[in-house]
Amino acid sequence: MSISSSSPALPRTLIRNLPQFEGQRVRLLGTLHTRRNLGGLQFLVLRDRSGTVQAVEQHLDLPSPESSLELWGTVVRAPKGGLEIQVEGLNTLSSAQTTPLEIPKLALVHQATALDWRGLTVRGLRERAILKILAAVLRGFRAALDAEDFTEISTPKLVSAGAEGGANLFALDYFGQAAYLAQSPQLYKQMMLGAFERVYEVGPVFRAEPHATSRHLNEYLSLDAELAYISSEEDVMELETRVLGRIVQEVSGCAAELDLLEAKLPEVPAQIPRITVADALELLRREYGYTQAGPDPDHEAERLLGEHFARAGSEWVFLTRFPASARPFYTYPEGEETRGFDLLFRGTEITSGGQRIHDYEQLRAATERSGLEASLQDYTEIFRYGMPPHGGFAIGAERLTALLLGLGNIRLARAFPRDCHRLTP
Repeated sequence: MSISSSSPALPRTLIRNLPQFEGQRVRLLGTLHTRRNLGGLQFLVLRDRSGTVQAVEQHLDLPSPESSLELWGTVVRAPKGGLEIQVEGLNTLSSAQTTPLEIPKLALVHQATALDWRGLTVRGLRERAILKILAAVLRGFRAALDAEDFTEISTPKLVSAGAEGGANLFALDYFGQAAYLAQSPQLYKQMMLGAFERVYEVGPVFRAEPHATSRHLNEYLSLDAELAYISSEEDVMELETRVLGRIVQEVSGCAAELDLLEAKLPEVPAQIPRITVADALELLRREYGYTQAGPDPDHEAERLLGEHFARAGSEWVFLTRFPASARPFYTYPEGEETRGFDLLFRGTEITSGGQRIHDYEQLRAATERSGLEASLQDYTEIFRYGMPPHGGFAIGAERLTALLLGLGNIRLARAFPRDCHRLTP
């Protein structure tokens, strides 16, 4: 429905800017969030991208919730504090049918049902707040690396081979050839260092792993960074520490969303604690009686380590010196160990990183041992023409967001999650 000629010739005012207009007439555009009648008065809550406000009037012809409205009136003090609108008139721009779920009551809706109706339920205030925090995480990541002279790149998501090998690849037909969805931009990041020295990417990655946990997605947003001319993996960990500090700073600016979600942001220390994998497994055995069969700490080990270091004052801990058997072929070796690391936050891995092999002959031998020499020839050949010492890391954006906000499930930190049971909407 078009706006009627009876609306005032006023520019649109966003709800967050209403304090600037107390006592003045304003024109708002937004969605009817809720409505109710009380003592002959009609109360409605209008929602726009910046917030919500109550509006009051008699004899309004209100449509159903989630209808789009143009509303005008005077900004006044509400009896119980804050501001509200004394309505002079409104137009219905788009009338909504009765929704299958009540947006203000999504906390009562089963999570699977809410995800089935995700295109609708992202309108909920909490749901929208989570995604605004995710956007702040991305802004902080980009801002930190832009400030350190990194160049943002975009790499292919249709590839002829996996960056890490293994079976966790989504295969597809590419004009009669076998192709895959990219499980990481890792190999392309490394190749781009010869041109830019410092690169990053924000983009989706795909893992064909049949996980059905609250920590995993089959498509997620990876925050990747790679830098050249490093001395060791310590340079990479120091960079990531600065990046995380900038991310938390950016998220702290979302005060209204953090209040709504009752989230407590962590401190990022100037020096995040480090512990080698060998020492960590020994600590778990000695202090907690916990043992595991493999060389790579499992989720229970990560949880215990998170609790241990939290008691010592840090919600973050770097696990370093992973054994070669637990790292991809391109990780820089050092005896039986590597210069690879993980970062744990609140007892869950959010990052994998380390120094990479930069010598051509060493890299070619590593791909040969891994059985990937033929499929990765385009990648290894670039190293024949010189590559500086380098390393990098990747952060799972949704996992970091979920942990920052204390969400119980990573799916809530993605607008339209994809897992092994969900391909719609």
